[in-house]
Amino acid sequence: MHQSEPEEKTFFERAGWPLWLWLFLLFLAASLSLAFWAALGNGWALGTLGVQLVALGYGAMRTPLRIEVKDGVVTVGVARLPLEFISGVKELSSREMQQMRGPAVNPSAYPAIRFWVSTGVQITISDPQDPTPYWLVSCKNAHQLVEALIN
Repeated sequence: MHQSEPEEKTFFERAGWPLWLWLFLLFLAASLSLAFWAALGNGWALGTLGVQLVALGYGAMRTPLRIEVKDGVVTVGVARLPLEFISGVKELSSREMQQMRGPAVNPSAYPAIRFWVSTGVQITISDPQDPTPYWLVSCKNAHQLVEALIN
């Protein structure tokens, strides 16, 4: 009888800006441009709007949180961790995530959080050379991430 290797689980998520955040930031940009228009005229208003739109585009490209589990490594943003150094994984509800971001925070933890994502995962680290006790990761699909991390 042939035993096959257990199938390696993979996961990918990119937590970009939600529509409500885009609308709010565009409203702020329009308000500032309107103030420039009222005080200084069309040229300043269009220039201000152009600079703000470029800044918003840059921010939208740079701030999404990228989470990937592949080839025995979890990557969160720029941080990478082999799965062998994970000693525990816990899915966090909105309320639990709020507690972990605030009153229950450990200053030594690695926070990979985005305020527009309410749920997340706590990944406990067991690397003796790493003083970080856990990663706190914002994740829209926390259950699938937990499934991918526990083999």
